Amino acid sequence: MSPPEDKGPFPWSKGTKPPKPPKGGPPDEPPDDPVDSYRMPLLEHLTELRTRVIRSLIAVGVGCLVSFAFVQDIWDFLVAPMNEALVQTGRGTMAITEPLEGFMTYLKVAALSGFMLASPIVFYQGWRFIAPGLYPKEQKTILPLVFSSTALFLAGSAFCYAVIFRFAFLFFLNVTAEDVEAVLSIAAYLGVVTKLLLAFGVSFQLPVVIYFLARAGLVDHLDLIKFTRYSVVAMFVLAALLTPPDILSQFLMAGPLMVLYGVGIIIARFATTKVREE
Repeated sequence: MSPPEDKGPFPWSKGTKPPKPPKGGPPDEPPDDPVDSYRMPLLEHLTELRTRVIRSLIAVGVGCLVSFAFVQDIWDFLVAPMNEALVQTGRGTMAITEPLEGFMTYLKVAALSGFMLASPIVFYQGWRFIAPGLYPKEQKTILPLVFSSTALFLAGSAFCYAVIFRFAFLFFLNVTAEDVEAVLSIAAYLGVVTKLLLAFGVSFQLPVVIYFLARAGLVDHLDLIKFTRYSVVAMFVLAALLTPPDILSQFLMAGPLMVLYGVGIIIARFATTKVREE
């Protein structure tokens, strides 16, 4: 009786083809590997980033050209809260302090408005740059994330215009000495307005940030509830850095952030991938 044939270290018999590895990479890789199932080299990342930035700049440029045709109306809209505060206090007016200040201010107004108009495209390009690092099922959320980011950004800017400008400007003029006449530079005013609008728009992205932290498994709703007190302190510190140095503006910014933090807790409850041990 002949000894059994040595089949070697492989489980298949001699003369039989080995099984084919599954598509999408080696068998030890997860089935839902990120886009293209490979790691992009640094040069390709930089090339992709350059493409996304150029497209965003083109969108902003087109928005600036469109906005410049209506720049006077946009400026009237932006300066309306301050003009109302000046009328109520009767203590000053808007003015220019340099020969080119009016023209440069109009250019900056068109740039700010152009960015607002192009914000959906800017957010889309940003999410498309992040997409190669996401799993296929997570890429389906890109369009909802673009919509959420744009809506939250515009909502933050609208809240700033409707609430912060209405109360803060009147407060600033009232705390000035009664014998002081306000002569406000339009360039300085636009700088403050731009800073506040962008700051509120960015800070309102808090639910989106929490969603990504939850999907990455870094936090869940229990973590957010546990660190609520520290988060509230951080919100007031952030509000103090981004808003003018007065208590009213800080509270008006920290209040919506606390509401958005509560929304983030609900989002983390359903979006988290963090696994807790019993």
